[in-house]
Amino acid sequence: MKGRIEIESLEEGVKDFKAAWKAGAAGQPVTPRQGTYFTSLEAARKVLTPKRLELLQAIRRNRPASVSQLAQLVGRDFKNVYGDVQTLAQCGLVSLTARRTGRRTTVPRVPFSVLEFRIAV
Repeated sequence: MKGRIEIESLEEGVKDFKAAWKAGAAGQPVTPRQGTYFTSLEAARKVLTPKRLELLQAIRRNRPASVSQLAQLVGRDFKNVYGDVQTLAQCGLVSLTARRTGRRTTVPRVPFSVLEFRIAV
């Protein structure tokens, strides 16, 4: 499955939102857009840092049982990894599942094998 990241201007995003809003208000079906959207390449770079991309790859390859295990796999501090995983989850690039196996754990997963990057020109 592919994940999609798109760069589009704020104006384009607002235009798409207004069109969807009008269609919904008129009772027409609205197809939700799939993917993660940024308003600039710089904004995408702030989220998709090399360390966060490393986390995406480690999650996909190793399927860690917890964020703590992920931190150990990549040799980073738990607090920093946890913050990065939360950021990736907020952008829809990582899914998090809470599990209780003795103590509460959060299991990270990457729901795709490829990231497709689109930039409107």
